[in-house]
Amino acid sequence: MAELMVTLGLISILAAIAVPNYLAFQPGQRLNGGAREVLGKLRWARAQAVEENATYIVSFLNNHTLRIFNDTDLDGTWDIGEWKDDIDLQLNYSDVTFTPTGNDPKFTGRGTVSTGTTTITITNSSGSKQVEVTPTGNVKIN
Repeated sequence: MAELMVTLGLISILAAIAVPNYLAFQPGQRLNGGAREVLGKLRWARAQAVEENATYIVSFLNNHTLRIFNDTDLDGTWDIGEWKDDIDLQLNYSDVTFTPTGNDPKFTGRGTVSTGTTTITITNSSGSKQVEVTPTGNVKIN
């Protein structure tokens, strides 16, 4: 019985040390995941534009939702009948938000961006990361 009590005491001490460290680690992981999610969606939109030789636009609806759509009539806005996908970043990363700077990225069939450089700053309580889309179509995390 004494050995069991000692073992439970040691497990309790280890848990008391480990749980706060684990909880402090989570916001950074959510920030990294959110940045990778945005990066992946932007790269996917570029790949689809090249594959279909079409124009794909990524627009930012609010501070946590983005829309990817095939702009078949080339008017720069989503219209009924044009394929779209709305991605809410907070479904998987609850405290992550983003702020875009520049125009919405408009990927052409050649893989380039016709709207100039766009920077998306992803933030939460642990800090921030930036995803940059260059005119050449390169998408990277800074």
